[in-house]
Amino acid sequence: MKKGVLLSVLMFVLTVAGYAQKSPVDETEMAVKGIPRKGQRVTIQLDSKRVDDSWKKQLDTQFGNKVKADKGIYSMDGVVIEDISKTPIRVISKIDATPTGTSVWWSIDLGNAYLSKDATPVQWKSAEKYLKDFARLLYREDLAVQVSEAERSLVASQNNHMAVIQKSDAIKKDIEKNKAKKAEIQQQLAQNAAELLQYNNLVDLNLKEQEAARADIVNMRVALEAVKERMNKIE
Repeated sequence: MKKGVLLSVLMFVLTVAGYAQKSPVDETEMAVKGIPRKGQRVTIQLDSKRVDDSWKKQLDTQFGNKVKADKGIYSMDGVVIEDISKTPIRVISKIDATPTGTSVWWSIDLGNAYLSKDATPVQWKSAEKYLKDFARLLYREDLAVQVSEAERSLVASQNNHMAVIQKSDAIKKDIEKNKAKKAEIQQQLAQNAAELLQYNNLVDLNLKEQEAARADIVNMRVALEAVKERMNKIE
């Protein structure tokens, strides 16, 4: 397995370990457009843009055109969240980036009281569950994306492994071809050596033939001179 794949798997394991942590909801006061309001806050260890987009999508899906958005602040008048209140309520929500992730905060006007841990404990628990469910949903979605990425990395790693095996097979075939070529060259060299020996023998034979040819010339000259001398002696 390549170093990059190992690193991806390690990061995935560490991320899963981080998600095993809970997402506590605390009571905190926040100023919205200069007005301090008490409400609930949950911190989600994910990118603020992603959390903001998901929160807006959930509110739009649930409350439609009653959601008014203004730079990360969402306000809703006369909405009904069944788990929190059977009667219409007013909600102001704010998304903020934090050093550890993103905080989702909201303040709820129940009509006869503001949401509070002490003053409205039943509604508090219901609202707390709503925020926790939202955080869990985002974590599950993020994990699903990472699982998908890890699966793609695994497939890529397996494909790479198969490619390496195929490369090894190709190298082995090349080695066999090289061996066969070497044997062929060695055979050709042996044939070449035999041919060279034959050529050297022919050269030696040719030298002997040249000597014999020169001897024939000498003999023919001697014979010619003898004939000429006999002709000169005829009277």
